[in-house]
Amino acid sequence: MSDRAHGRKIAFAAFIRKALADARATRAWTGSEVSRRTGVSRQTLNRWVRGEWASDPEAERVVAFCEGLGISPTIAFGVLGWDRGTPARPTPNAPPMDPDVEALLRRLVDPNVSDAEKFHIRETIRYLAYRPIMPPNAGKRGKQAG
Repeated sequence: MSDRAHGRKIAFAAFIRKALADARATRAWTGSEVSRRTGVSRQTLNRWVRGEWASDPEAERVVAFCEGLGISPTIAFGVLGWDRGTPARPTPNAPPMDPDVEALLRRLVDPNVSDAEKFHIRETIRYLAYRPIMPPNAGKRGKQAG
């Protein structure tokens, strides 16, 4: 896979994740609700989020997804590199992605990485993403003199 194709997958996956997060935050929609309102299956949405698609998403599905969420399809087309007049990244002020995160994303879309390894990567990420945030002084409690 070329670096350009890989970059498009990562950018589109980030675009879809942000759109889904916005739908959850502003409308309290679940993934099933987004699927119902956009006409894009949950399986397709999950593949887009993971960047696991062998060929480009169908334009009709991208348009349906965007219109169902009130997003201009030209933004998604720009992310996918389909519209030369639109910048490739919809959020130019976003901080650069951590190199370790980029490496994990590359492994998740690499066809040479086993499904078992991809599963373990996803499970670890989910664990880290949703674990409770520890207070800054939590690690010092056991070291206090008493």
